[in-house]
Amino acid sequence: MFGLLLVGPYNDRGWSQAHFEGGKYTESKIPGTKMIYIDKVNPADRPGVTIPQLVDDMVEKGAKLIIANSDDMKDGTREAALMHPDIHFLHISGDDVLTDKGPKNLSNLMGRMEYGKMMAGVAAALTTRTGKIGYLGPLINEETRRLSAACFLGARYAWGKVLQKNPADLKFQVTWIGFWFNIPGVTADPTQVAQNFFNTGYDVVISGIDTTEAVVVARQKKQEGKEVWAVPYDYIGACEGAADVCLGVPYFNWGPDYVDFVKASMSGSWDSKWVWRGPDWKNINNPDTSAVGFVSGPALSASVKQALDTFIKDLSEGKLDLFRGPLNYQDGSTFVKAGESATDKQIWYMEQLLEGMSGQSSAK
Repeated sequence: MFGLLLVGPYNDRGWSQAHFEGGKYTESKIPGTKMIYIDKVNPADRPGVTIPQLVDDMVEKGAKLIIANSDDMKDGTREAALMHPDIHFLHISGDDVLTDKGPKNLSNLMGRMEYGKMMAGVAAALTTRTGKIGYLGPLINEETRRLSAACFLGARYAWGKVLQKNPADLKFQVTWIGFWFNIPGVTADPTQVAQNFFNTGYDVVISGIDTTEAVVVARQKKQEGKEVWAVPYDYIGACEGAADVCLGVPYFNWGPDYVDFVKASMSGSWDSKWVWRGPDWKNINNPDTSAVGFVSGPALSASVKQALDTFIKDLSEGKLDLFRGPLNYQDGSTFVKAGESATDKQIWYMEQLLEGMSGQSSAK
């Protein structure tokens, strides 16, 4: 038995649902396994409830491996792992293995969504009519900076190299709501943020939050007669119901890695490790092998899809490295020197947004 702690609803059509379906995939691939889960594990839905308390409950029910799916759970997962040395823990998006803060029964896993976000940026830049792309951001941290930056780099590449337009004419605005999804009275309202984008000339909104407000609002604006598009996030089915505005979705496929970790836990071959898994470049949408994929949306034009396919092919063959310098941070300081490529550590621990992006780099 393995347990899954989800930060949002299991059916949010975003981040948490992708994890939930990864768990169901694991059940289908390993005979005799059973998943138990607790969703809405966040301060708004479960005030005062701690990760160790929820872990205790799962352990009592028989869970031998517990997966915590949010960066917000880092400290609590580490605490619970120390309290239960005979139980295995998998923390998604964390870095305790990298920093040696975690015990040996804890591992980290994340998908290299930077590639998927680059694809989203390419689709957006090749589609926009106004040259104004909005990015609906969650909270501000290293992960969200690097993902929004990857989007920007994809958009800048498509704008300058494919369309042969002046990069200075591309507007890329990041607006943060304060958490991974809407919490009334705590976050900015993502529906209102998306509306503000569309009402001020932004015709493509790329989502970085866990839920689907970007495509919902885009569809409303489309019905009002506006020529607008959106790119949701996280979940392979996020375009459903928004065929007229959805350009595609970069999504996570957690199942294959969940299978590997569950098998390691069951067989006694567990190893504490940090895994940052990229796409299967032979087929980025292979459900059995690729941790990150991109599904083209119904609103993506044939010409843009062809250009995007070429971009993906060039990435897969190593012909493109968008994290190659010179790249500067927003304040003009050097992120990557000319002629050098960013290391994994530089990308993972991105300190600011990049030069050319508008929006806050820090919550302070």
